[in-house]
Amino acid sequence: MTVARKKQTDAPRLAITQVRSRIGRPARQRRILDALGLRRHQQTVVHNDTPAIRGMIGRIPHLVEVREITEE
Repeated sequence: MTVARKKQTDAPRLAITQVRSRIGRPARQRRILDALGLRRHQQTVVHNDTPAIRGMIGRIPHLVEVREITEE
């Protein structure tokens, strides 16, 4: 029996931009930025909208800006 899986492109996507510097931030916050793939100030990465990603964003809302990507 095969299980139908949702296509990766059908999942909602988030564009996450680092808007504040990591300098002087606690190590925990720097590790979260690293886990999200944010290495530089003003860098933007795109991730699927999952509870894990939302949880990471929730820990550092003062450092990032989040936009939902709607594909038409």
